[in-house]
Amino acid sequence: MSSAFDARTLLLILAIGAAGCQRAASGDQAVTGATPPILTPVGPVPGPASNPTRRENPFRANAASAAAEGRTLFVRYNCSGCHGGRAGGGMGPSLRDPVWFYGNSDAQIFSSIAEGRDQGMPAWGTMVTEEQTWKLVAYLQTLRTPDEPNPPR
Repeated sequence: MSSAFDARTLLLILAIGAAGCQRAASGDQAVTGATPPILTPVGPVPGPASNPTRRENPFRANAASAAAEGRTLFVRYNCSGCHGGRAGGGMGPSLRDPVWFYGNSDAQIFSSIAEGRDQGMPAWGTMVTEEQTWKLVAYLQTLRTPDEPNPPR
């Protein structure tokens, strides 16, 4: 008798569980009253926990030459694969916009390149030298200016 009871109880539990799975899969939150899941990254979030210290680009005095080299590096490292050929956007955001979510100071751009950002920006700090990163920063700072090397036409 106890085995029949256990079998019926097991079937009831499975039926209730299956119904709950179907409701969750349908996404009908009003029926279940469930709140939407919070999307949190798994593992460490790229980038610093706070704004980086104000660091100045060592190539600021020779910005034109550094920007030209930065443009070459932008193409060589295939930054254009995500940000577009002239950094106008693609799969990644436009870098021609005047306001950036993670900041557009030299130090913030350096940090974004070197340490990466969530939402898809990889950390390049182990593959690109600090000097090259600063040259990329110099190039990005020329966007939308008359000093931009190879501007869009």
